[in-house]
Amino acid sequence: MRTYISILRGINVSGQKIVKMEALRSLYEELNFINIQTYIQSGNVIFQYQSSDQEYLGKKISDQLLNKFGFDIRVILLNPIELKVIIGRNPFTQDGTKSISHQYVTFLSAKPVVKNIDLLTQKRTLSEEIVLIEKAVYLYCPNGYGRTKLTNSFIEDKLKVSATTRNWRTATELHNLAEHQKESDFTARE
Repeated sequence: MRTYISILRGINVSGQKIVKMEALRSLYEELNFINIQTYIQSGNVIFQYQSSDQEYLGKKISDQLLNKFGFDIRVILLNPIELKVIIGRNPFTQDGTKSISHQYVTFLSAKPVVKNIDLLTQKRTLSEEIVLIEKAVYLYCPNGYGRTKLTNSFIEDKLKVSATTRNWRTATELHNLAEHQKESDFTARE
C-alpha cells in the first residue's frame, strides 16, 4: 500500500460546496481506499491505496465527488516524498522575521509551463513575497491570506494549472500525519 495526500480545492469555503468530513471519508471508503484520515474541514485527506498512478487516483476522486455531491472539485494528489520536498523548500521558514502564521503554500497540480515569476508578482503588495519552486508557490502575506490578491484563481490564471492553498501549519501537519501513516504501515509489514 502507498500513502497519498489529497488536497481538494474549494470545498467548505464561504458556505460553498459543503462536504462534511464524515461524508468525505465515506466517499474514500467507497473507492476502496484504506487508513483514511481527514484533517480540518477544508478537504485534506490522507489515505492508502495500492495504485501508484497519481493522475488516475486524482481523477477517480474527482469523478466520485462529482457523482456523489454534484461538485466539480479539483484534486491535487501528493505522495509523502513530494510533500516533504515542498515543506523543505519553503524559503521563508529560515527567516526569523517572517511569522509562520503569515506563510502559505499553493500546491500546483503540475509544473507550470509558464514559469515567469513576474506574472505572479503583478498583484503583490510591497510587504508580500511570492516564490515559485517546481509545483509549489510559497506566499508570505503579513496582512493575511484573506486580504491578498495572490489568490488561487489569480495563480491558476497566470500559471495555467490547477492550484489550492493551505496555511503553513496545515501543510506541515499534513506532512506529519502522512509520515506517521507511512511509518505505521511499514512497521506493520515487518
